[in-house]
Amino acid sequence: MVADAHAAAAIRLLLDRPIDAMATPLAVASRATFAAEDLSVTIVPGNGATGGNRDVFARLAAGDADMALADINALIQYRDRPDAAALKAVYVMTNAAGYAIVARRSRGIRSLSDLAGKTLGFVENEPAIAFWPALARLNGLADEDDGKVRLQRIGAAVREPMLSAGQLDAVTGLAWLAPINLRDHGIPAGDLAVFRYADYGVAAYGLAIVVSPKFAAEQPEAVRGFLRAFNVALRMTLKDPAGGIADLLARMNGANRAIELTRLNAIIRDDILTDEVRRNGLGGIDPQRFSLALDQLSEGLKLRAKPALADIFDASFLPLPDSRRLD
Repeated sequence: MVADAHAAAAIRLLLDRPIDAMATPLAVASRATFAAEDLSVTIVPGNGATGGNRDVFARLAAGDADMALADINALIQYRDRPDAAALKAVYVMTNAAGYAIVARRSRGIRSLSDLAGKTLGFVENEPAIAFWPALARLNGLADEDDGKVRLQRIGAAVREPMLSAGQLDAVTGLAWLAPINLRDHGIPAGDLAVFRYADYGVAAYGLAIVVSPKFAAEQPEAVRGFLRAFNVALRMTLKDPAGGIADLLARMNGANRAIELTRLNAIIRDDILTDEVRRNGLGGIDPQRFSLALDQLSEGLKLRAKPALADIFDASFLPLPDSRRLD
């Protein structure tokens, strides 16, 4: 029996977290654009546990999947290991990382400088805490400054409960996720102050499509087709967030439409439609900014060596520039 020469290329893609608003462009692509590129894409959600990025990279390296949507700064940390596989990002979805400090105004925190003398809860191994030393230095909150911030290591599962119970003054997290979760724990929106790292000098990029070296070498056209389809779906999501959420909800159980749409709109506004994207288009990386972000990451994460951009990001698979520019 002769195999069908036009059979769809199969791609297994991992998420570092359960399906939520961040996966909306993938849901849109699954309905509308993957088939046009002869792709059969299986999306495998993560479980939300701390270390999700590390698990994703280990599974990619082991051949359990072909691609992933994961944090590029966690990828840098992974690639610094001597035994790391040569995983690379090929398309940056969120031009700005969504890292944030979420604080309670009722605890006397109305500006970032008010964190001095307060207790900040952080989850170990989340990229947000790796950028804390740079954020603190840039904003007069470094350890050597008067009234330094007290850091308290916490588990991811108790982040919102501890802040809502008043056991912490602030927590690190994601700007589009933690505030909504905290409101679900009974904290009024007016009592929350959200300080996005990107607004206070941190240059970090965020989530990216990452590909295994084996799949990139063996099926480069499938990688290019995936990125073309993803790029179109991302643009569709930007133009019609509500329509994108409809595709997303079809893949979720018991999700709240209003909450997921609120999250998606925050991601689009703050993390995707940045000034850099408006200038240069979707998907890429600015080398000078990447170098600055690496320097900032290195303040909190002791890398064995500073990688070159080409070690982390391969732009050769990107769709044509005109297709990535915003209308």
